[in-house]
Amino acid sequence: MDSKRTRGAIGAVVGIGLVVAAVGVELHKPRRKRTWHGEILGFVPYDFRKPTLARVKSRWWNKRDRRLFTPRTFGVGWDVNLARLVKR
Repeated sequence: MDSKRTRGAIGAVVGIGLVVAAVGVELHKPRRKRTWHGEILGFVPYDFRKPTLARVKSRWWNKRDRRLFTPRTFGVGWDVNLARLVKR
């Protein structure tokens, strides 16, 4: 296997592992305390709630947010705040 495919396979395994870990965190909570969003490993954001237009806008185009990378609208990881990117 070449190094590019190896890196892709490692990335896929890590990504799947993070999703499984995030779902596990929520399932360990009592049913009424499950929010389906938060952080794993202390810094990796996750959000499995149904996306809303307001959340998409606040994560992908938010001029007031100084962060370039914002929590993902749906899933695990980060989105890019395009308004901040354009400003740079």
